[in-house]
Amino acid sequence: MSQLEIISHRPAGPAKPTPLLFVHGAFSAAWIWDAKFLPWFAERGWEVHAVSLRGHGGSEGTDRLHSFGIADYVEDVLEAAGRCSAPPVLIGHSMGGLVVQRALRRRRFPAAVLMASSPPHGLWSSTLGLMWRAPDVYQQMSLLTMFGTSAVSADLIGRSMFAEGMPREEAAKYEPLLQEESRRVLMDIGGWIPFPILPPRDIPVMVMGAEKDLLFPRAEVAATARALGVDPVFMPGMGHAIMLEREWDRAAERIDGWLSETLAAKPD
Repeated sequence: MSQLEIISHRPAGPAKPTPLLFVHGAFSAAWIWDAKFLPWFAERGWEVHAVSLRGHGGSEGTDRLHSFGIADYVEDVLEAAGRCSAPPVLIGHSMGGLVVQRALRRRRFPAAVLMASSPPHGLWSSTLGLMWRAPDVYQQMSLLTMFGTSAVSADLIGRSMFAEGMPREEAAKYEPLLQEESRRVLMDIGGWIPFPILPPRDIPVMVMGAEKDLLFPRAEVAATARALGVDPVFMPGMGHAIMLEREWDRAAERIDGWLSETLAAKPD
């Protein structure tokens, strides 16, 4: 798809040799990375890009959103990666984490980071768990899926994104930017996937979870890490939208440190 919105920040000084490509989750777009993460990483020498998947943000296809499947999103990530100056590290959040997992099966990349990622086995167990953990949030997420943003309570959607203590005025800045998600994609990944598509074990992957995440709690993140053969990292006190949380920079520092160490250790 040629008309993809890609938000880019380039460092003022010499760029590190490996770019970073950020992939958003469901109901979102590239803006979620541009609010805090992209400027922060660019200041530290990274060439950074965030793609809005088709039907999201400024990318084309809004009128056909519900016809797109998860394979279409994978194609968008591969196309955006091809526009980078070199093969990038893929960093995916939530649904975007599952897109990244599948992109790694299609093409080799230097490394990947999965933040509060959808597990490779699908959303069935996390969805059932949400019904028990927070039935009001589950109801609102269902309404958002079926009827769009006009049908949901901003306060309850905020609970799904952020941990308690997030200032209301801060959360209110982001809630109007949420949008519909492809119902076909949610059908693709909404059930149990008995034979998940896993990335090659020799590609370094960091799996990061959020301690207060209602959507993908510790057990789901641990299951993802186990499937990929790595140890998970958990950010204390944070909710699902790690990149927007109050102490988002702690997560950015953790990723920056892991990337610097991992990429330095990899052979050319």
